[in-house]
Amino acid sequence: MKIKTKVFGEVEILEEKIIHFPSGIIGFPYLTDFALIHDEEKGIGAIHWLQSVQEPAFAMPVMDPLLVCPEYNPELDDELLKPVGDLVSEDMLVLVTVTVPGDLTKMSVNLRGPFIINAAEKKACQVIIEGDAYAVKYPIYDILNAKKAGE
Repeated sequence: MKIKTKVFGEVEILEEKIIHFPSGIIGFPYLTDFALIHDEEKGIGAIHWLQSVQEPAFAMPVMDPLLVCPEYNPELDDELLKPVGDLVSEDMLVLVTVTVPGDLTKMSVNLRGPFIINAAEKKACQVIIEGDAYAVKYPIYDILNAKKAGE
C-alpha cells in the first residue's frame, strides 16, 4: 500500500508491517493502524516515526526509552497488555513519543505514556504509567548530545 505522508512524502508500506492498535492511541481512538518507519538517509538511529496508515498527515516521532533512560522499567498491570496478545519479552518493543519544540534544548520524551508493541503479532497499545516514577517531559537533549560526542 502507498500513502502520502507529511514527513516522508509518498512511501510504500507492506501489509505485514502494519501494527494494529485495537483501541487506537490516547487522544486518537479512531487511529488504529500504524507503520514504524525511519529516515533512510539518516539510518536507523534513535528516532523513528509511528506513521498512521489511516491518516497520512499524522505521524509521531518515537524512540526506545532505554537510549535516554537506561533504568526505564515500568511495572505494568497484565490487564493493560491484553490487547497485544500473548507477549514474550523477545517480541516486545517499547517506544515513547519524542517532543521536539522550536528550542531543541527543550527536547523531551514522554516516559509516562509508552507504546507497547508485540512484534510477533503486530499488535500494540499505549498505556499510562501511574505514579511519579517517570516524567511526561523527560529532557533528552543533553543525553543525546553526550551520546553523539562519545561516538
